[in-house]
Amino acid sequence: MGMILGKITVETPKFEVLHSCPDYEIRRYSPSVVAEVTYDPKQLKGDKDGGFMILANYIGVLGQPQNSKPEKIAMTAPVITKTSPEPEKIAMTAPVITKGDGMVTMQFVLPSKYQKVDDAPKPTDERVVIKEEGEKKYAVVKFSGVATDKVVEEKVRKVKESLERDGHKGVGDFLLARYNPPWTLPPFRTNEIMIPVE
Repeated sequence: MGMILGKITVETPKFEVLHSCPDYEIRRYSPSVVAEVTYDPKQLKGDKDGGFMILANYIGVLGQPQNSKPEKIAMTAPVITKTSPEPEKIAMTAPVITKGDGMVTMQFVLPSKYQKVDDAPKPTDERVVIKEEGEKKYAVVKFSGVATDKVVEEKVRKVKESLERDGHKGVGDFLLARYNPPWTLPPFRTNEIMIPVE
């Protein structure tokens, strides 16, 4: 019942709040180890969450873990996604340049007991990459509901405007962090937009 009503009972990343205002928080996140997969949602019938099962299989959510030990790894929250922009054509010049590739990278932050890449079991699926993330600083805005593309775009735009207004500089692509399973009722879901800041 708790998960349907948005109760988060799994480990979440450690962070320190450096600045807080009504529009966002700036947080410093501790180093972590993540499992990630990068994929083209077009090859998965447009499913932007298509990497979830690949990562879930690595940690053993639904059965035998697909890792070298094999060791069951506890689920954590949030599930983090980053979407590269779709290719953008700039026409009537030479050469024609495209930027972005429409690829999606999905990450599971591994439990804090894994301090280094070598601490985590090696994936048996070559699409899963284990890597260390150093200390990072993000501007974060929290919201409930379903994180549709339209909602996410609007939140990102507002946070970027607020950061600029307050003299902070966003650097790099935004991340979408989702803390709840799909069966959590939308008003009780916890989502965050995370924008790296200098």
